[in-house]
Amino acid sequence: MVLEQEICMAHPTQQIDWRAMVHAAGPYPLPAFNFVQEGLTFTSKQVFDVADPTSMQEMDRHVSGQELCMGLKNFALDQYGMMAPVVLERWNIKRTDDFGRIVFAMIDAELMSSSNDDTLDDFHAVFDFHDVFSHNELLGCIGGGSNN
Repeated sequence: MVLEQEICMAHPTQQIDWRAMVHAAGPYPLPAFNFVQEGLTFTSKQVFDVADPTSMQEMDRHVSGQELCMGLKNFALDQYGMMAPVVLERWNIKRTDDFGRIVFAMIDAELMSSSNDDTLDDFHAVFDFHDVFSHNELLGCIGGGSNN
């Protein structure tokens, strides 16, 4: 997936039907879409180790669905810490497939682009939310936890 420069700058003359995009994706509120947009930039910076991934050629800054899922997990932890699973669940994001539904709704709205090889299946069961957001995993991410 590749983020078009910025949501507001992607197509300055194009009107985005936010309501239709949100409705098409499912039960996700608009903040979930903003999170995925910002998370894609975060992921691109991690994957390509550059400060501004939008300065790269479009296909040179492509991330896979699996990379994006892992990046969104890291972004959630970075932004919300131990509250990450609570925030995601509040937005009805309970599995990696939910990330895919949001991404493909944004692709349909031309806010992101994809390669011909990208599919919704790329987001299927990349990780289990209960595992990656378990109490012990969360403590490990913030440097706490026991050494048992």
